[in-house]
Amino acid sequence: MAGVRDEGEWRLAAGEEEPGFVILSRRGHVREVDGRLRTHLGVERLPESVGSLVELLEAVGFQRRPGAALWEREGRLLRAGERALEDSARLLWTLPVEGDEELVRRRVRYLGLASHDLRGSLANVRSYAALLLNGRIPLEPKAKRGLETILRNTDRALAFAQDFFDASRADLGMLACERERQALEPLLANAVEHHLEAAGAANVALSLELPEGALPEVDVDGGRVQHAVESFIRHHLLRAQPGEQLRVRAWPEGDSLRVEVRRDGVPLSDEELALTFAREERAFREKKLEDPLRLGLARQEVEAHGGSVGVTADAGGITLYLTLPIALTSSAGVQA
Repeated sequence: MAGVRDEGEWRLAAGEEEPGFVILSRRGHVREVDGRLRTHLGVERLPESVGSLVELLEAVGFQRRPGAALWEREGRLLRAGERALEDSARLLWTLPVEGDEELVRRRVRYLGLASHDLRGSLANVRSYAALLLNGRIPLEPKAKRGLETILRNTDRALAFAQDFFDASRADLGMLACERERQALEPLLANAVEHHLEAAGAANVALSLELPEGALPEVDVDGGRVQHAVESFIRHHLLRAQPGEQLRVRAWPEGDSLRVEVRRDGVPLSDEELALTFAREERAFREKKLEDPLRLGLARQEVEAHGGSVGVTADAGGITLYLTLPIALTSSAGVQA
């Protein structure tokens, strides 16, 4: 299953190569698909009704590893998640994994060194390009255009490097995530503002639609959540046709906040829709890594907060969405 590594950091637990599933009805009733999930949890019976995946796992004694979609109890280590079904029910899944803690720590340190060296070199290139473009040195038009290209591509490379190393840390269950209780509206406004110029250049309308009154606060790493929303916006901009519209919306939904980034326009095919968050499969198919990596990291960032992501489509367009729990009680920061 995507997200479980077979390169030594996290491995499938011996003899447990298949995920276990239960269906959680819209009324909160738990229905087993098979007995595998119950075996993964190490319990004889599951609770008859729960409100969420988190509530189910906590009810049987599992605790989330900070900053990761990993759960543990008395030596058992699980990866868990959920997906929405058409009838408002949810499909919950678990998958046992085993980890070599020292190997993970060494891998994270190695990634830190690689990130420092690569980003340092790129930052130097960017600094010199910006210095030459500050207007103090006369430049021929061709030289100026060349430096502007270097500046743009270096910014792109820096952003890609950050996403790559963050995704690699998330694969190890060590994504840095420093939470604080805050309002969601400023994060959404910043995400939209950062892409207004790109949307205008593509002749695509981009707007933020919020309900009357303040949204409930959330306990999140603001940078992580904003990155996820911006990843959705950039994904749509890559596919939007001139004259189409992108709308960012948010509202409370039960005990969560739902954020949607909708593109009103030509929808994707069913195959494209199914692969939206499939990081490696999309990269191989499209022969490009940036957008699949961004969306994959966005999912990891949201799941690290106990939320979920998804995609829906209809005749009028396609919607990427994420959900975040309202007023999380834990504000512990996690450092890779």
